Amino acid sequence: MAGVATPVSVVTTLTDGSPHGTTVSAFASLSMTPPMVLVSLDRGSELLSRLAVDSVFGVNVLGSGQAALALAFARKGSDKFSGVDWVAEDGAPRLTGSPGWLACTVSQLVAGGDHVIVLGEVRAAAREDLAPLTYHARTFGTHAAAV
Repeated sequence: MAGVATPVSVVTTLTDGSPHGTTVSAFASLSMTPPMVLVSLDRGSELLSRLAVDSVFGVNVLGSGQAALALAFARKGSDKFSGVDWVAEDGAPRLTGSPGWLACTVSQLVAGGDHVIVLGEVRAAAREDLAPLTYHARTFGTHAAAV
């Protein structure tokens, strides 16, 4: 799958007021009516252990200048938000400067091999017209329009 370009996102949630998050590249639109997305999380993910049906999570779609943020949230540990600007919005942490934002309610958790697919109903969304961060061939990059 390294040959498939994917958007890079940080999925976030709040537990007792504390933010938690992880970097994902397996994020996709699922349905327009109702608006739904899916995120795939490793079964051993610390973030997954904090999600349940009806809980809220955020999807922060990163911009081309946010590779360092993607790396910071990809590592293990509990201090991922140290030095990161964020606000609680619609029940989930929103990372400042991310060009795409979705707040979602977990509707279903579906087993899928060594991962769990989190299905979320979108409750709020925002977007800025900035170049996205992508991941392809184990390298961060961005998308350019074909001419």
